Amino acid sequence: MKPYSESCDQNRDPILSVIQPLFAELTRVLEIGSGTGQHAVYFAAAMPHLTWHTSDCLEYHDGIRLWLEEAALPNVRPPLQLDVARSVWPSLDVEAVFSANTAHIMHWPEVEAMFAGVGGLLPAGGLFALYGPFNYQGRFTSDSNARFDGWLKQRDPAMGVRDFEALDCLANAAGMALMQDFEMPANNRILCWRRQ
Repeated sequence: MKPYSESCDQNRDPILSVIQPLFAELTRVLEIGSGTGQHAVYFAAAMPHLTWHTSDCLEYHDGIRLWLEEAALPNVRPPLQLDVARSVWPSLDVEAVFSANTAHIMHWPEVEAMFAGVGGLLPAGGLFALYGPFNYQGRFTSDSNARFDGWLKQRDPAMGVRDFEALDCLANAAGMALMQDFEMPANNRILCWRRQ
């Protein structure tokens, strides 16, 4: 059976409303942490001008392939094996990287590796769009995000909602500057950096 994430269905349209204009003039995107594959097929169908490269750790590839095979879209590529901290990053010619709900699941060294890898992959002017919940100045933006952080830490103490300022420092160190911070439903954001 195909894997399914209810949250992917809930957040896909708000995310699309932000990334569609951002990616309007681009042709090639890498998604880090494609998970079930639902976002990939939905966004690729809505943006047929884009070649959408999926990626994740090997354990998720079978599920991603099931979604890709059913959708049969010509502009989605099979999943690349990418464990941000352990893999050699693929040699891809892409103009943007997209990732949803990954930074709070990764351990901090993996978050650092993701930003460094994205900075090394993107050309000048390339975009990195990161979706999820974020703290500002060390504070939760809602009670629900605080509860979510507690739930994550019960599963794994190294998980948790990340501070925007810490992520922005990683982006700056990787040669990227914040372009825009988009408010999203359910106390989420899309942070978009541009490679300098």
